[in-house]
Amino acid sequence: MSSYSPGTLFIVLIILLFLSAFFSGSETGMMAINRYKLKHLAKSGHSGANRVYKLLKRPDRLIGVILIGNNLVNNIAAVVAASIGMKLYGELGYAAAPIVLTFLVLIFSEVTPKSLAAMHPEKVSFPASIILSGLLKLFYPLVIALNWITNGILQLFGFSQKQREQHSLSSEELRTVVHEAGSLIPERHQSMLVNLLDLEKMQVEDIMIPRSEIIAIDINDDWKVIVKQLTHAQHTRLLLYRDSIDDAVGFIHARDALRLLSKEQFTKATLLRAVREIYFIPETTSLYTQLFKFQQSKERIGLVVDEYGDIQGLVTLEDILEEIVGDFTTTMTPNTSEEVHAQQDGSYLVDGSASIRDLNKEMEWEFPTNGPKTLNGLILEYLEEIPQANISLRLAGYPIEIIEVKDNMVKTARVMPELKKEGL
Repeated sequence: MSSYSPGTLFIVLIILLFLSAFFSGSETGMMAINRYKLKHLAKSGHSGANRVYKLLKRPDRLIGVILIGNNLVNNIAAVVAASIGMKLYGELGYAAAPIVLTFLVLIFSEVTPKSLAAMHPEKVSFPASIILSGLLKLFYPLVIALNWITNGILQLFGFSQKQREQHSLSSEELRTVVHEAGSLIPERHQSMLVNLLDLEKMQVEDIMIPRSEIIAIDINDDWKVIVKQLTHAQHTRLLLYRDSIDDAVGFIHARDALRLLSKEQFTKATLLRAVREIYFIPETTSLYTQLFKFQQSKERIGLVVDEYGDIQGLVTLEDILEEIVGDFTTTMTPNTSEEVHAQQDGSYLVDGSASIRDLNKEMEWEFPTNGPKTLNGLILEYLEEIPQANISLRLAGYPIEIIEVKDNMVKTARVMPELKKEGL
């Protein structure tokens, strides 16, 4: 390069630095691009996204062509820089050229373009894919040879090209993506998506109406009592039983009951003939599974049974849907606000039958949910005995005072969340 003037060599060096910046920025942009957004754009027919998507199908070849180009440019730049140094300052310039070039490459060809590409991967990778696709075709034999050697080395250490990471998300990772979406997904939609993911973790026993709270009709009661219960029923489906819920007969739909009431020959016999067969649900069934079972069987309500076949509670399709979209205007279970009464001192009087999950959700408390389902059950499990009134304890960090005990269960307890925050 002795025949070229220093000015010409400077221009060549600037071009080489620009090319080096292109390869460095392209590599970062390609690797930093959002794969799911890219796939969506590619399916939508975006030409740039299609090119990048095809290149990223074989990242080893993409990296190969980028590194071939980058190293080739950098090596030529080193020769040019040495020639410039020799022409201007002799041996001293020749020795200083690598140091100066390293500084220039770091600033203009590495840090700056890579930072820009990391911030705007689509704007960098989409146009860069045009050049990289062409270079891949041009250097294809060299890239294949390079990949063959590197993949062979990787196989010696137990790695294979077939073991490339698949870009799929676990439910926990998807939950993080939903939370990190920010304003891109409305908060209400984020909540519904996260609740949907949580269905797999929850079982029907977590949301069922306990058998003690099931509103049902004893078919052995006086007929006038039964008719009064039917006419004043607040639910569309009612359970019929004989003497005990364990001897359940079936469900009667309010529409069928009204139709029978309009007839003059409405009797227990006609009522029993109108009942619908009971749909039983194992208490360990996940909500996600049960949602689809309701859909497949065209059912909307079922009785929850334990491993011995004993009835433990009742669950409806609406109960599961409420776990996704939130409470509807009507519900078969008491509202948590009716079971929790705020006091002037900052404490809360809570019914012992209140659901732990509902308390945590509506009051933003942190009681454990992997055991008993009610506050009474949680207290009894902790104390391992039926307590007396006016006993205090600390449960999950919350100071609790037992106010009333009746029928071997805690009827009312005082929860003091403010003292938990203060650590008292």
